[in-house]
Amino acid sequence: MTQALSKHAVVAVIGAGAMGAGIAQVAAFGGHPVKLLDNRSGAAAQAIEGIRAQFEKMAARGKISPETATAAGARLQAVAQLVDLFDAALVVEAIVENLQVKQTLFKALEAVVSEGCILASNTSSISITAIGAALTDPQRLAGLHFFNPAPLMALVEVVSGLATAPEVASTLYDTALAWGKTPVHARSTPGFIVNRVARPYYAEALRVLTEGGADCATLDACCREAGAFRMGPFELMDMIGHDVNFAVTSSVWRAFFNDPRFLPSLIQQDLMDAGFLGKKSSRGFYNYQEGASKPQPVTVPALARPHDIVLYGQSAAAQALALRLQANGVGFTRTQAMGTTTLATAGAASLRITDGRTATRCAFDSQTPNTVLVDLALDYQTATRLAVSVAAQCDDTAANCAIGLLQAAGFAVSQLQDIPGLIVMRTVAMLANEAADAVNQGVCDATAVDTAMRLGVNYPCGPLAWANSIGLAQVSTVLGHLAQTYGEDRYRTSPLIQHHVFAAKDFS
Repeated sequence: MTQALSKHAVVAVIGAGAMGAGIAQVAAFGGHPVKLLDNRSGAAAQAIEGIRAQFEKMAARGKISPETATAAGARLQAVAQLVDLFDAALVVEAIVENLQVKQTLFKALEAVVSEGCILASNTSSISITAIGAALTDPQRLAGLHFFNPAPLMALVEVVSGLATAPEVASTLYDTALAWGKTPVHARSTPGFIVNRVARPYYAEALRVLTEGGADCATLDACCREAGAFRMGPFELMDMIGHDVNFAVTSSVWRAFFNDPRFLPSLIQQDLMDAGFLGKKSSRGFYNYQEGASKPQPVTVPALARPHDIVLYGQSAAAQALALRLQANGVGFTRTQAMGTTTLATAGAASLRITDGRTATRCAFDSQTPNTVLVDLALDYQTATRLAVSVAAQCDDTAANCAIGLLQAAGFAVSQLQDIPGLIVMRTVAMLANEAADAVNQGVCDATAVDTAMRLGVNYPCGPLAWANSIGLAQVSTVLGHLAQTYGEDRYRTSPLIQHHVFAAKDFS
């Protein structure tokens, strides 16, 4: 039976940058003697000083005892040469993201460490299979992908290459668990789990921006305040750095043989060309220079409360709308009309939750000119903002009634241009689609993908669990309408979502 490495086992970390130092801190705090190596003179010793300072801060804040801090710091040792790692039971590489450099390092390590030593790479994007191809014994190599900052982020992707021995992956999984992390198993495919499944969060926002759907601040606000994402996509790209984010997107796109699902954005390419890399260069989608003010989301000014409000059915959105209207003292009636996709009516206006079509197309298909579409929210009861789009056929009075209804329920309303799927719905549908494809292709299981996205990028909900709550049939409908509108393979529906819809089952 596989189990975690003994606490007496030496863990070696190569690379004393932010990630390497963080991994060394985790291993030392987990009870292991740790050897830290870096080819820059003095870098390992300096990193260890910083780690010990972190332990002292933890003790000062009462998170650990002074004795624990001293003991953890004493387990760290800076070494100068590869041969000093001869007694390591595990070597974790955290150096430059270059295949040839990593292959050369691991090949050299094979001549130094024992046959039983596990070799692990912290790479976020390079194939573990490709790294292992240079080794005499690739079975001992696996990915051990921490997220930055490693001491704080719970997720660790344990990545198996084609030759990785199952017991090696299991030992790494159990060891990460013993270190207080939440590991998930993944197969070595481009982007592993998180960097692959997260691409639509950026890609759909960039697509909407390209089409003039709304400005960055408005789209970010909708994702935060309706989708409950911690940061909007443009804020997040600016924080990550466009050099990093664009490189990962481009790498995944090339690795999947230019699959349009991962197509990089010309807007982000322009930022790269201009040197606007985000916070690190003081310019990105936003201006971070001293004295610059961040633009505010576009919000429709307060409109009059409409009369004759009717809510339809018992959907989560309808129930939340009813509660919010009641709390604000707004009168309405309810109908249990079956088979309707209408959420509410206000005066002549008909409100519906977006299904991936434009409002104009919905108005045409239903012969309901005064159609206003409402975006998805993670929780309509607690959301503070909703995006809407208005059909070209809709008259101004009806549009104002629809928006006034949402404002009366306490929502800030942002009117987007009439783009298909608005912003939160199309983004979540595509996240769920990519997650389902990862499961369908054997990269990981459904629990792992949801865990990875919650812990690795702080999503408010796993994409498959979110798809379950929306309804997989509805997600499939949204994707189908996006594909129909754009005529692109980018929006093809995952075979696994289709299977689950036909089988009337979800991802639970």
